Amino acid sequence: MSRVFAVFIVLVWALAQGAVSAKDQYKKKSPHDAASTHYTVLSPLASGRERVLCQARGACNQKILTCPAECPERKPKKNRRQKGCFADCSSKCEVTCKWRKANCNGYGSLCYDPRFVGGDGVMFYFHGKKDGNFAIVSDDNLQINAHFIGTRPAGRTRDFTWVQAFNVMFDNNSLVIAAKKVQYWEDSVDALVVRFDGKEVTVPTDGEAEWRVDLEEREIVVERTDETNNVRVTVSGLVQMDVKVRPIGSEEDRVHNYQLPDNDAFAHLETQFKFFDLSDKVEGVLGKTYRPGYVSPVKVGVPMPMMGGEDKYEAPSLFSPVCNLCRFRGKTTLSSLSEDGTAQY
Repeated sequence: MSRVFAVFIVLVWALAQGAVSAKDQYKKKSPHDAASTHYTVLSPLASGRERVLCQARGACNQKILTCPAECPERKPKKNRRQKGCFADCSSKCEVTCKWRKANCNGYGSLCYDPRFVGGDGVMFYFHGKKDGNFAIVSDDNLQINAHFIGTRPAGRTRDFTWVQAFNVMFDNNSLVIAAKKVQYWEDSVDALVVRFDGKEVTVPTDGEAEWRVDLEEREIVVERTDETNNVRVTVSGLVQMDVKVRPIGSEEDRVHNYQLPDNDAFAHLETQFKFFDLSDKVEGVLGKTYRPGYVSPVKVGVPMPMMGGEDKYEAPSLFSPVCNLCRFRGKTTLSSLSEDGTAQY
């Protein structure tokens, strides 16, 4: 009887190990198998409306979704300012028309000087400081740091600040999206910088107008959503970012009394984030607003509700995953630093 029981235990253990292995394998592949965008692109209709064949598990599997006439293309090429077609092969099994630009009043947005709208829908401001670096999101498998630029006119006690660069850290990789420092702004001139693991990459302006890389764990795509200064950044399974580079205009400078110098347009980023795999304990200036049951401490209804936390989320550099409350378990990408140790962005 004891031998039978022993054999039974061994079989149970073996089955359990197999189940864990299968679970780990599924988890590893899951970023490539996101239900909403798991499809094969088919040839378009004669009218130009694009089609996809859904490959996701569930009721939508093997169904063909066709883009509506209002937004016939997934990635509009002739006029990137129009809405794009979003095919959703999840349980929704539908196609919708969506803007492909950051909405500064939408959930997960970070714009202006700088103003956030959290995952809870509450708007707040976070000052930071000039030349400071802060963890916007910090979770077990993702950290996004922001580099602040700013100025402090005479007689003012705090800096005016804007976000000039992001470093998206995941696995052992680093993806930097930044605005170049420019003296004078021209809409037709690209002021966007993209660096992957320390090396600058070029995002094409023709064809699919995208740069992509397939890693063992996931896929990274940087795609233009306008001719210049607008991109959609996707790190599969983790985050999607709509990013725009813009300057501080002369009228904006006058109204807010920024007193900016004449030789710096203060190019900065306007961004909207969409997250796919945050834990319940996510941290960061923006990240914590995505926690279940989160209650914002800011005073709702005042003109500029302020969120503190500079001491909790300040990092030594744009490339450092270290702060007082940071959770990221990845590694700093050394190739993102120059020979003298300064950040490359």
